[in-house]
Amino acid sequence: MSTSTTYKRMVLASRPQGQVVPENFRLEEVPVPTLKDGQVLIRNHFLSLDPYMRGRMEESKSYAAPQPLNEVMVGGTVGEVVASKNPAFAVGDKVQGMLGWAEMGVSDGTMLRKVDTTHVPMSAYLGAVGMPGMTAWYGLTQIMHPKPGETIVVSAASGAVGSVVGQLAKFHGCRAVGIAGGAEKCAYAVNELGFDACVDYKAGNLAGDLAKATPNGIDAVFENVGGEVFDACLARMNPFGRIALCGLIAGYSGEPIPLKNVRAFLTMRLNVQGFIVSEHMELWPQGLTELEALVAIGKLKFRESIAQGLESAPDAFIGLLKGRNFGKQLVKLI
Repeated sequence: MSTSTTYKRMVLASRPQGQVVPENFRLEEVPVPTLKDGQVLIRNHFLSLDPYMRGRMEESKSYAAPQPLNEVMVGGTVGEVVASKNPAFAVGDKVQGMLGWAEMGVSDGTMLRKVDTTHVPMSAYLGAVGMPGMTAWYGLTQIMHPKPGETIVVSAASGAVGSVVGQLAKFHGCRAVGIAGGAEKCAYAVNELGFDACVDYKAGNLAGDLAKATPNGIDAVFENVGGEVFDACLARMNPFGRIALCGLIAGYSGEPIPLKNVRAFLTMRLNVQGFIVSEHMELWPQGLTELEALVAIGKLKFRESIAQGLESAPDAFIGLLKGRNFGKQLVKLI
């Protein structure tokens, strides 16, 4: 353990007015706390940056309470126990938790999970074997109910969630079609992850290219984006199609996200289910066990964008919202 008596943390200084700007955050240096009985002190190695954080920055009603001003920004972390007054955790244990945008954190053990880094990199527990992976697993298996031979479409296909959805769909014997921004991300989805096709929505022919990639229509959609991308999928849906609505990143800064093909909900008798993966913790042991095994043997692939140091978190987060990252966006804290 470092002998330092202070550590850095990032707090929410102000709520965004439209686009997130660096001034919405403030870097602070605070004393390392003294542990009480039952607590553990963790040195965070990696911080996860995720689109849901944008919604938490607003005061509007949502599925979770708003991020309080002048407190540590919410976020998933993975690190090492450096001091413990909790018999369930020993110094040296690697743990995944929700300790936020900070170099260190204190936990009473709630929502703190030991992880095994023998065959799985520590960082993967914030991605393919963490909340993003579980989001993909839940949406696919519990809402989309894939059947062999069906066509599955996933938006933001090269991202932390979408990349797992596509690979799992292939394991289920489906045709996996991605939608991503840029030729490089699409090539990665096809050549590295094994998608059957990937449509570049930035190429200017989304509807036409999606039609070519889904000649037999679409049976199920994993939606991360909303807006034009979701609308194009609705036009291609087959009867009794299933839609797992995970994210609407196209509207996270207040932009309108209109749909023109709403009629498809009725004419195709579609089942649309929005979901928040943290509300289904009873399934996490099953899903994470499956994902961990796939990553350990190299069958489930993932890619990471890693920013260095807590100071870089605001810019990396703004880049994530603009699609600048490639794969899972992390901040390396040590």
